[in-house]
Amino acid sequence: MNRAQIQPFFDPATWTVSYVVWDPAARAAAVVDPVLDFDFKSGRTSSTSADRILEFLRGQDLAVQWILETHAHADHLSAARYLQERAGGKIAIGERIRDVQAIFRKLFNLEREFLPDGSQFDHLFKDGETFAIGALQATALLVPGHTPADMAYLVDGSVFVGDTLFMPDVGTARADFPGGDAHQLYRSIHRLLELPGETRMFVCHDYPPGGREPRWETTVAAQREGNIHVGRGVPEGEFVRMRAERDATLEVPTLLLPSVQVNVRAGRLPPADDNGVAYLRIPLNALPAKG
Repeated sequence: MNRAQIQPFFDPATWTVSYVVWDPAARAAAVVDPVLDFDFKSGRTSSTSADRILEFLRGQDLAVQWILETHAHADHLSAARYLQERAGGKIAIGERIRDVQAIFRKLFNLEREFLPDGSQFDHLFKDGETFAIGALQATALLVPGHTPADMAYLVDGSVFVGDTLFMPDVGTARADFPGGDAHQLYRSIHRLLELPGETRMFVCHDYPPGGREPRWETTVAAQREGNIHVGRGVPEGEFVRMRAERDATLEVPTLLLPSVQVNVRAGRLPPADDNGVAYLRIPLNALPAKG
């Protein structure tokens, strides 16, 4: 019987779902993909979403052991550092975050002191590495394709898949970000679909079609049968063609440029200038044009 307890936290501003997963006996927890609120118009950050998680942790008397990032998100700023300062835990991500840091260090011409070596995080997971949340056994799985560094976390019969898969009626992640690869994405998806059919699957975003209410939990079996992009044995070539055609129509995420600068730093804001103010950089005409 699965012992892990899971509490989702849905952020309607970014359609992101964060999670607390915990061992009820040990009262030990991990937080997955926490959101730091950001208003692009005013340039202000706030902590409403993260404070909901903190309130829950305190109410359940949970000790945070891990703050797990599935990847360097392009649609929200990470609250990992904010949570760590208030609740502890190690901030962790896949070791290939170094590849992503190198890409975006160049794009943003980041400060000389920023090194693309992953040292901004407390722990870098290798593919297949095991770790514990209390007495719960967990495994980090490399699932590149959306970005080079995407990880999924398998915890006691449940898997947190980040952006690699969405709900079956929404499909799969895009693969046109720097370092993305639709062939890799297809193979990563099938690695997840090879898990036991009863495995509970928790996604990082939902974009509900047809006006349905947001959802974030499904199963491996439901994805195999019903995912609109990969279900029922869609071959790799067909998937790659679909992704290329679909990705060519997708807009750049609203928060990509501000969020990545924070997320490659494990949730830290950029260092302040000599006036005491931190700044985000917007590279002009640097991303590929759409259409």
